Parts: sequence; C-alpha cells; structure tokens
Amino acid sequence: MAAATLSTLPRSSPPPRSLIPIMASASSAADPKLSQSGHGLRLPEPPEASLSSLEVVGACRSLLSRFASLQRPYKPFPFLGWNRHVETIFAAFFRSLPRVALRRECLRTRDNGAVALDWVSGDELQLPIDSPVLILLPGLTGGSDDTYVRHMLVRARNRGWRVVIFNSRGCADSPVTTPQFYSASFTEDLCQVVDHVSTCYPKSNIYAVGWSLGANILVRYLGQESRNCPLSGAVSLCNPFNLVIADEDFHKGFNNIYDKALARALQKIYRKHALLFEGLGGEYNIPMAANARSVREFDEGLTRVSFGFKSVDDYYFNSSSSRSIENVCIPLLCIQAANDPIAPSRGIPREEIKGNPHCLLIVTPQGGHLGWVAGEEAPFGAPWTDPVVMEFLEHLDKEISASNKSSRNILLDGVPQTSPSLSVHIQ
Repeated sequence: MAAATLSTLPRSSPPPRSLIPIMASASSAADPKLSQSGHGLRLPEPPEASLSSLEVVGACRSLLSRFASLQRPYKPFPFLGWNRHVETIFAAFFRSLPRVALRRECLRTRDNGAVALDWVSGDELQLPIDSPVLILLPGLTGGSDDTYVRHMLVRARNRGWRVVIFNSRGCADSPVTTPQFYSASFTEDLCQVVDHVSTCYPKSNIYAVGWSLGANILVRYLGQESRNCPLSGAVSLCNPFNLVIADEDFHKGFNNIYDKALARALQKIYRKHALLFEGLGGEYNIPMAANARSVREFDEGLTRVSFGFKSVDDYYFNSSSSRSIENVCIPLLCIQAANDPIAPSRGIPREEIKGNPHCLLIVTPQGGHLGWVAGEEAPFGAPWTDPVVMEFLEHLDKEISASNKSSRNILLDGVPQTSPSLSVHIQ
C-alpha cells in the first residue's frame, strides 16, 4: 500500500511521562541484581561499545544499547563527513528527495492567520483510525519539500504511522493573511496544530519531531505545556537551544555564507507578502527587513517587533529553548552534532537535560547541520538519525499502548494515578 505512494527520486543527481519505559517488571524478575528506588527500577548498565563514539547525557543509557540502529559506532561517510561545512552543504543540495503525494489542509489560526498542514494523500482512508500520528516541524524557512523532512515522513509512513508536516506561515507556500510570520518564540500556532490533530484523531497517540528552529519551537512548546502537554513523546534535532550563542557563531568565518542564504530565504518569503506590511509604523523597520543581509537584520526590522521584544538580543535570549528543558514532562530525545556550525555544541543545555528524567541527549562527533551523512543509506539517502528517531518513537508507542491495554491505573513514582490520562514511567 505504502510502496505505491512513496518512492525515492534523486534530487540533484497529560500527566508527566518520564523517559525510557523499559519493561521494568520483566527485567527485575529476570535479574535479581536490579535495585528499587523512589524513582523506579534501576537497570544495570550493559556493555555499550556501540555507544562509545557518542556523547550520551540523561536518563538511562541502557535503552539506547537495545536499539538496532545503534549497534554500530557512528562513522561519517568518507570525505563528506570530515568537514562540517562540506557535510552540511552536500546534504542540503545532493540528498535524495523522496516523492510523496501530499494533501494540503489550511488551518485558520486564532489571530486570523493561517498555516498549511501537508498529509500523505489517501492515508485518511487507508490507515486505521488509531494509528499513531507524527507531526513534523521543519527548520527556518523550511517545509514539505525539504529532503530531511521527506525522508522522515517516508520512514514513519512505511511503519504504519500517520504523518503530517506543519508548514509555518509563509513556508512551503503556506498562506500569509496577516502582517505576521512566525518566530523562535511563537508557540501559539503549534498549540493549535496539536489541538487540531488531537481532535481529528482522538484515539491516536501523537508525537512530534522538529529540526533546527522547528526543534527550538517544539521544545519551547513542551516546556510551556509541561504537565498538560497532549503529546506522548518528541524528538529535537539540530536544535540551536541557546540563540544568543548561535547568533554569535553565525557571524564567524564560513558561517556568514549560511547567514546570507537564510536572509535571502526570509526576504523571498517577505516579498511575496510585502503588501501586508505596507504602512506599519512604530518600531518596525520594513526597509531593513526587505533588504536584510543577515538573519539578525531581518529579526531587528520585523520579527522582534512583531512579537513584542525590546531588542534582537532580548528576542534571542527569551526565545531560547534551553530555558524550557527543565519544564519538559514528556519523553524527549535530543540529537545534536558536536561540529554543527549553526547549532553550536557549547549551547547545548547538558546540565538541564541531565537533571530532567524525561530527557535524553545524543551528541554525534560529526554531522554538520541537518547533515548526518552516515549509516547504511549514506551518502544520498536518509540521515543517520532517522532510524534512531523511529526506534525511539516506536518504543514509546509500544510501551504506551501496552500500558493502555493493561491498566489505566498505573504507578508514577510509587503513587497510584486515578486520572483517565495515561502516565508511563520510564527509568
């Protein structure tokens, strides 16, 4: 069924659910060495030679050692993976683009704006009504036509998941009906998208994956919703986390190339809808945004004013998702590359992730930004991260579904939960 819809084409030639539900009862029966604590069962750490090439921070590493996708050490593709800029640019221009028939739904927002949701055509008839749903959030100016988004969509759909791509205002030809785009700080559209998907598929578990700026928005949303988050799990990839640090590095050396390219992409979106912004007064500097030579200039002229920030630095500081990690209360996997030129390793909130039992971090030694040209499908196929992401999500869904079937009254840190909502203890 899926094979007829999806193919690959070369492109250029609500309570908290803590992390890692690992069959604790079965494991403890099999191994008397397991210890019980106030935070649940502690599993002994098995040999993890396959993880030796990765930096892993956060809740119980033992889950990762069980993933088939992590049985081999991370090895970047020769030559391409040796330089972060070569890997980033190669992935952007030469990664294959899977062909997918999409069906677009335009969702009107509360402020009279609009976003575009792209679903796989025919899935509304072909998939079971309770199939898990995966929401994909592309990076800055990205959308349904980005190769990394399409590859994740294909993988999840071929595993029986219902997938929808959330195209932010102006991205992937999403309509713009008000003089406002979107920003790193703005979570309201995502709130509405999640609510809409939940209403459409009330029997399904819903998950989300975000890349780059989309990951920053997703993690901010998770922290904002905290214990009331309707998602069952999430994955953050190439998240800049600390936007102040990311902005500092964006103006160094070769990174200026990315800065100018993204500024041009923002200008292109703006110019399509320039008439909506005519006559805006106050602190707006429309000429600066229209002719921005950097992302910072665009944000100074338009973005930070639209969302009520005093300055660009104020916008970057208060929009950083690193400040939201401590409030995340659903399972969250973060995957970063140590050599990412756009999402610097020094901006990763390692201590906050380590201190939150719901979060887990993997840092690969190479990968660039949205690159990860490694693994079985390298160099033209899916990023190395895709199998890991899929295993994580399927693991969560399996555990949640099993818990749903067995009991609605489960223990969370030793306290019976009588709420009809599901709570999965991971540890």
